[in-house]
Amino acid sequence: MKSFDANLDVYSAGTSAEEKVNPYAVKVMWELGIDIAGRKPEPVELFLNGSFDYVITVCDGAKEICPVFTGLVKHNVHIGFEDPAAARGTEKEVLPIYRNVRDQIKERFYKFYLDHLVN
Repeated sequence: MKSFDANLDVYSAGTSAEEKVNPYAVKVMWELGIDIAGRKPEPVELFLNGSFDYVITVCDGAKEICPVFTGLVKHNVHIGFEDPAAARGTEKEVLPIYRNVRDQIKERFYKFYLDHLVN
């Protein structure tokens, strides 16, 4: 979403945050000129008391296990995607899955941005 509008405050967190960003995710985002290599996955618990206009869950499993946000949250939204981290196989087999999910996320979040955030 930040790539659609630099004025947005966007945070990302996981229900099971890993030590580092998945290398396949780094690779497919770099293909679009977005460098996420230096980012560190954050656990969702860091944000539970925050105030947000939108809390958006993206992985289908996260919708069921996402903890309750106790801060002010105006809207809870689920925009579900297959979790590419579950893909198994060679890099040649797995990268297309990551690209597909990346492109779906870009398309659906851009639609969400246009429908809900653009005046």
